[in-house]
Amino acid sequence: MRSEKEMMELILHVAVPNERIRAVYMNGSRTNPNVAKDKYRDYDIVYVVTETAWFLDNKDWISIFGEPAIIQEPDKNSIADGEDLDISRSYGWLMLFKDGNRIDLHIETVCDNYGEDKLTMTLLDKDNILPQIPPPSDIDYHVKKPTEAQYASATNNFWWCLQNVAKGIARDELTYAMNMYMRVVHEKLESMVAWYIGIDTHFSVSVGMWGKHFKKYLPHDLYEMYVKTYSDADYEHLLNAIFAACALFKLIAPDVGNQLGYTYHIHEEENMMEYLSKVRSDLIQHPA
Repeated sequence: MRSEKEMMELILHVAVPNERIRAVYMNGSRTNPNVAKDKYRDYDIVYVVTETAWFLDNKDWISIFGEPAIIQEPDKNSIADGEDLDISRSYGWLMLFKDGNRIDLHIETVCDNYGEDKLTMTLLDKDNILPQIPPPSDIDYHVKKPTEAQYASATNNFWWCLQNVAKGIARDELTYAMNMYMRVVHEKLESMVAWYIGIDTHFSVSVGMWGKHFKKYLPHDLYEMYVKTYSDADYEHLLNAIFAACALFKLIAPDVGNQLGYTYHIHEEENMMEYLSKVRSDLIQHPA
């Protein structure tokens, strides 16, 4: 795998002599001082260009970055899905190379969005067109304190939608049960875990996309409980995961509510636990 030094030199080597490229900036994990440094971090690069036409008409130009394993063009896919995009203003390539490096490269004719993502760092500015911005910070990605309405919605949705999961299992509707659990119920659990961490850290950290940093911030015992909320397609395992999710939610959700001064409706928990226990008992006697 090419080193970070080699990759950064290459990214600038492409830009410096090309008169169509006027500025270069980077955002993402490689600008984040709070992210562990490893070789799998992407290079999130933006070239500010005079036009997109040349780059779109000569797409082989990206071969200078290396031998690709696979390339995705999100804008091309979005257009195929019926979206109306102005590719004369911006376009992007996501490139994974055979040596394991990845560059997410975007070109844009204007830099209206420059600095909106606070994880932004200037690499090259030929014409001094990029405004001064503070050093990179991941503050925009910190866990946000929920409103009382958000907290109430999360708790209610968690308990309410579990009855849908239970019915899906009872009816042997695996895909429905699994999707309802993972896409709705588990998502609310993830929100509650994030808020729990937010309170513990004074809302000063990011837990990452889909809670990828939960292990870093949760106490070991709570993280072990969280791990058990995942399941394979076996119904017994899925039920075990559901009850593990309930156990964790019952532990942290009231505490989150108490810390924030919000009401936790214990009757929703008690009634749904009773319902889930009945369904589980029925399934033991009459398997799906």
